[in-house]
Amino acid sequence: MMDEKTLRSAEVLFDLAYAEDIGDGDITTNNLIDPVENRRAQLVAKEEGVIAGLPVAEMVFKKFDSNLEWKELLPDGSEVKPGDIIAEFKGNYRALLTGERKALNFLQRLSGIATYANRCMKEIEGTKVEILDTRKTLPGYRHLDKYAVRMGGASNHRFGLYDMVMIKDNHIKVAGGITQAVEAIRKRVPKSIKIEVETSNLDEVKEALAADVDIIMLDNMSSSKMKECVKIINKRVKIEASGNMTQKRIRKVAHTGVDYISIGALTHSVKALDISQRIID
Repeated sequence: MMDEKTLRSAEVLFDLAYAEDIGDGDITTNNLIDPVENRRAQLVAKEEGVIAGLPVAEMVFKKFDSNLEWKELLPDGSEVKPGDIIAEFKGNYRALLTGERKALNFLQRLSGIATYANRCMKEIEGTKVEILDTRKTLPGYRHLDKYAVRMGGASNHRFGLYDMVMIKDNHIKVAGGITQAVEAIRKRVPKSIKIEVETSNLDEVKEALAADVDIIMLDNMSSSKMKECVKIINKRVKIEASGNMTQKRIRKVAHTGVDYISIGALTHSVKALDISQRIID
C-alpha cells in the first residue's frame, strides 16, 4: 500500500506536470469533446513486467474528475503480461483524455523501476543477499522511485543524507583517513545512527574493520577481490557490494558472500514499462 508521504509527493509532482502540460487548457479535447460526456476506459499492459504506481494514476484522474469510478484489477506489485487489464475506470471523457499522459508518465516510470527490481531479485534467488537501491533517483521522485523498488521486491537503502552516515572517498580525503573520519563522526552523531564506509582495496577494508563501523562497502571491486574481503571481514560487520552492478553480474557477486548489493540502475536509468489507456465505451 502506498503511504501518505509518497502520495503527497506525487501530488506535488502532479501540480508541476499540470502546469507544464496543460497550461491554459487542453485545446484539442476541450474543442472536440462534450463537457458532460462520460466514458469507460482501461489501463492495459503491453509488455511483461511488474506494476507500480496505480494509486498515483487514480489520483491524477480524480484531480480532473472527483466523481471518477476506479477499480484496480491487478494491484501494485503484480506481474503482468501483454494484454493484461490493470485497471478499469469510468468518468468524464475530457478528464480521461486530459489526464491520460500524466497518469501514464507516472505509472510507466514506476512500473519500469519495479520491473527491473523484480528481475534483479530473480537473478539472486536462492541466496541470502538483499538488493538495495541508491540515492540516484529522479529529483523530486525519491518517495515514488523507492516505493517502486519495494513493489519489485527489492529494498531501500538510506533515504537521504540525513538518516545514515555514509563515509565516501572524498570524505576520507578531507578527514585524513578512514580512522579519522569515523572518529570525528562518532563525536557528533548519536550511536543509533549506522555508519557505513566506502572502501576500494584490502587495506581500506582492514582499516574500516578496525574502526568498528556497521557496514563496509566494497566499491568497484572484482568478484575475486570481494571474496578476499569477505574472508577478512569474516561476518564481523555487514558488507555491501556497489559499483557497476548489472543484472547479468549480480548473481556472481551474490555468491561472494556479501550481504547487500546496491544497484543505481534500479532508478537512474529506468526503462518505462509500456502501458496504454484504452477507451472501451
